[in-house]
Amino acid sequence: MIALWLIPVCCFTSWALTLLLRKYALAKSLMDIPNERSSHCKPTPRGGGVAIVLTFLSGLTFLSGMGVMSLEVLCALLGSGTIVAVLGFADDHGHIAAKWRLVGHFSAAAWLLFWMSGFPSLQLLGVTIQSGILTTIFALCYLVWMLNLYNFMDGIDGLASVEAISVCLGMCLIYWFAGTPSLIWGPLLLACSTAGFLWWNFPPARIFMGDAGSGFLGIILGGLSVLGAAASPELFWSWIILLAVFITDATWTLLQRFLRGEKIYQAHRSHAYQHAAIKLESHKHTTGYILAINVLWLFPLAMAVAKGLEPFLGLLLAYSPLCYLAFRLRAGRMLPDKC
Repeated sequence: MIALWLIPVCCFTSWALTLLLRKYALAKSLMDIPNERSSHCKPTPRGGGVAIVLTFLSGLTFLSGMGVMSLEVLCALLGSGTIVAVLGFADDHGHIAAKWRLVGHFSAAAWLLFWMSGFPSLQLLGVTIQSGILTTIFALCYLVWMLNLYNFMDGIDGLASVEAISVCLGMCLIYWFAGTPSLIWGPLLLACSTAGFLWWNFPPARIFMGDAGSGFLGIILGGLSVLGAAASPELFWSWIILLAVFITDATWTLLQRFLRGEKIYQAHRSHAYQHAAIKLESHKHTTGYILAINVLWLFPLAMAVAKGLEPFLGLLLAYSPLCYLAFRLRAGRMLPDKC
């Protein structure tokens, strides 16, 4: 019965909140001004991702009260998501030094892992890596990278929203066919919370997500993948496969810039998706192609891994063509100014 009205209520709530936030941003001149990282030319309201934050956290609290979500998961996602969203919101309104943002990000990741009792054991190529200090360090770095890479990849209209929705709905199907339907609620709620915002962010965007929304999506997606790993190691690798476009682009671009001695913390415009948007001359087409990759290529592989395919083989099949695509698109090479 919950599902019958949870989807439309969350979608409408997110839609309505985004409308109010757009009016607020226009009134307060909270605008995203084009810079060296931008793929747009006109100042555009930002901060709409707060609608995703408020809708998801409210829905999560309700699900916990109904007994659908455990108190531990509520505390993990509510606490870590709030920390990241507040930091992002403050940075959207002013500026927070990178070192303090990083402290906040690691604090959010540590909070999440504390309430989820650490990171579970992993299996790859028949080797089991037991839960312990190494997996905890890996999980901290993984969660912090997830929330930052999501911020990096939020650079063209609709992309971050479409990625979150397609990945979450894909995992809902995988959870259903893998016999773990109780795990569906988290990704379903996040997909619905993002869908209402997408109405306003679809190309051409009328409002941007902002750091509050993109960082929040990153940490929550990371947290949901940790929750999946606790049920089955294969489900964690399914998450990693579905997120392959974002992980590949952000990681490849960062490594290329690092190897050339560039300041990796500075704003830039050199991601593969930004190169693709220039070649295709369309944010909408670029986002559409990435959606097609998620649905037609990555989802079947993620499903196969959840149903027994060796995770390493699934990862190899998922990431190899994406790495080649990043290479061909010259990810990591700065594009000339758009405007």
